[in-house]
Amino acid sequence: MKTILLIEDDVIIRENTAELLEMAGFAVLTAENGQLGVAQALATRPDLVVCDIMMPVLDGYGVLQIFNQNAQLAGVPFIFLTAKTERTDLRRGMELGADDYLTKPFDRAELLSAITGRLNRFQHLKPEYDLQQGGLGEFLDDARAVGNLHSLSADRKVHALRKKQDIYLEGDEPTRVYFVQTGRVKTVKTTDGGKELITGFYGPGEFFGYLPLLQHTAHSDSAVAVDDAELIYIPKDDFTQLLLRHPAVGQQFIRLLAGRVSERETQLLAMAYSSIRRRVADTLLRLHEQAGPEGSIQLSRDDMAALVGTAPESLIRTLSEFKADGLIELTPKNVRVLEPEKLRRARW
Repeated sequence: MKTILLIEDDVIIRENTAELLEMAGFAVLTAENGQLGVAQALATRPDLVVCDIMMPVLDGYGVLQIFNQNAQLAGVPFIFLTAKTERTDLRRGMELGADDYLTKPFDRAELLSAITGRLNRFQHLKPEYDLQQGGLGEFLDDARAVGNLHSLSADRKVHALRKKQDIYLEGDEPTRVYFVQTGRVKTVKTTDGGKELITGFYGPGEFFGYLPLLQHTAHSDSAVAVDDAELIYIPKDDFTQLLLRHPAVGQQFIRLLAGRVSERETQLLAMAYSSIRRRVADTLLRLHEQAGPEGSIQLSRDDMAALVGTAPESLIRTLSEFKADGLIELTPKNVRVLEPEKLRRARW
């Protein structure tokens, strides 16, 4: 049973509206002013709030501001009740993040339609989206509807980049999240001695460049197009709204991104403790998985060495050993994994 918090200072309207909601099958909490309403919400988090604007002690705008700033309450759908219909008043509420308005007097059908519509929006996000098969557009469409984020990458313009073109540089301020539509992108960190280390490798259907936005820091590495590539940009403000204003949407987005953080940790541990043979094998297996069972790995020896975290000479020697063992097929420009399971066992 969904719980509705009704905040209304007019006793007759409050009691009649509460009765309507209870008859419709909702659990109802009531409060006669904004201060008491916030206290009720902190004690029992509601699924939706119906709140009058003009009230003593704390008005509806103040209630919504508190909800937005409180981690426990942020993202709860919020409907204003108001006798005020001036455009400036409506705009103020929507800018604060209100999901809808009901103008007094309203009837039972209007009330229940508004509540049901807002609750249903939060059921639309799927557990998974196939990002390589148009899933980004589908996810952003759902996120815009659920989160009421009208500007969320509305144009979704595709940006074409040339091979070896810089996307951002180490030390740049982050302004957006990037989504790879086609091609491949590497993120690179250069040591004081000038050695290049590839910190990430991204193909179609993957996001990158989001960690500095989460950490509020400058980019700690540089991003470069490995091939001719097409990227979609998600602006910083859209990304921030997505995460902060609507936790239900933000949690889904974090789920889409979280795998990369785990992969980065695994890479760092491997570089610190694994043998060169294991690191090369793990890198080949990871790239083989991205390329697909019939695909070959098209990556320069220098880039592959930087991804492994070793010298090109050490990489070439290890690749030659794997080729001699019949585990891979080696050409000047390509590597093809022939026996993934045997290569996995050969890491030791």
